[in-house]
Amino acid sequence: MNLSPEDTKLYYKLMWSLQYYIKLQGGVLEEITTLEEYASLPSDEKLKVRKMLWDNPKLIDAYLQANPEGFSSDELEIVRKWKAFVKGTFYILRHLKKYSIFMGNNDRVYAVVGLLSPLEDVIPSYALPLMVEAILLPFKGLIIYDGMFNTYNISIGGGIRASLNHAYMVAKQKERIIATLEPELAGPQSAAPKPTKDLLPKLDGVVSQMSALKGETPLQTAAISLARASLELAILIVQEPEDFSKLKPAHRKLSRASKRLNNLLEIEEYE
Repeated sequence: MNLSPEDTKLYYKLMWSLQYYIKLQGGVLEEITTLEEYASLPSDEKLKVRKMLWDNPKLIDAYLQANPEGFSSDELEIVRKWKAFVKGTFYILRHLKKYSIFMGNNDRVYAVVGLLSPLEDVIPSYALPLMVEAILLPFKGLIIYDGMFNTYNISIGGGIRASLNHAYMVAKQKERIIATLEPELAGPQSAAPKPTKDLLPKLDGVVSQMSALKGETPLQTAAISLARASLELAILIVQEPEDFSKLKPAHRKLSRASKRLNNLLEIEEYE
């Protein structure tokens, strides 16, 4: 996903105006004398001004007070909110339909959208995960980046990939993915939905049917034991989804039943 053409145009109008103001205050790029000239510069020639901005975000307050382009209060509010930027090293983990996943410090997971193009067009999925230096910004309730990345040409091993994927799945399960940098829009995080109690009668009914089953061979007995252990765990998850003192032993019982069945299958295979 990326911003609409109208919002992309608005973003760059505001950003180049802000950076041009900072350029003038910092006395750099003196040969550039108009905002239009600055906006047309290649990105690498804007890096010094960009660094001045994010190293000293108080310059945003000076810009807002000066308002050199006569922007509306709504437009200035967008710029004001950029003071909540997040600067750092991120792993771009994966591209989803609505946003791309950025993993930051302390396993904080951000949902970031593109500017002119979806981030998948900028960094293809086959190149992920990728470590980057980036600036994340609030924009109309979404999270964008400021248009520039500094990428690290390093190989990310299987261990790091597994750790990143685990952290992402935890954030997803716990509904901790950060989709906005504007606290007034974030709202309280809701707890993960609990399974409906309507499942219990159905599961109990299956357990009653299973209790009457007896295997005629060791392989059948092991398979039935595995099914019973699965049902016991499912019932506990419905009844007490956060009681890990009960869930973990039930899961270990399920693992043992699975291992027994697997051992028997291997014996049968080689006989």
